[in-house]
Amino acid sequence: MSQDLVMDRGTEDAKQFARILYVAHALTFLFSAGLLSILVLIVNYVKRPETQGTIVYSHHSWMIRSFWWYLVWSIVAWVLAATIIGIPIAVVVWGAAWLWAAYRIIRGFLDLNSNRAMPG
Repeated sequence: MSQDLVMDRGTEDAKQFARILYVAHALTFLFSAGLLSILVLIVNYVKRPETQGTIVYSHHSWMIRSFWWYLVWSIVAWVLAATIIGIPIAVVVWGAAWLWAAYRIIRGFLDLNSNRAMPG
């Protein structure tokens, strides 16, 4: 019985840490357009193996995928911005990427609080 409590406590600690990472990702998107999110990404990669077999693992994977897709779309926006005609399109692409990342952070945080694993 005490081992179950330890495992539950470990999962709760991992969930709390994942919540902190969601908040850190959100803050980096608000204050650095996601540039500082690379630091949080590194922590996701370090902590993810410790959560194997729990719902928290799916949340680390969710945050990792979110970062990399946001980066891809940000690079696309910067490439488009390199052309004069592409600047308005680049703004739209970057804005859509930012909104998509915000959605993923909010959804992940809410699903974690509801004890739901993330898809994929």
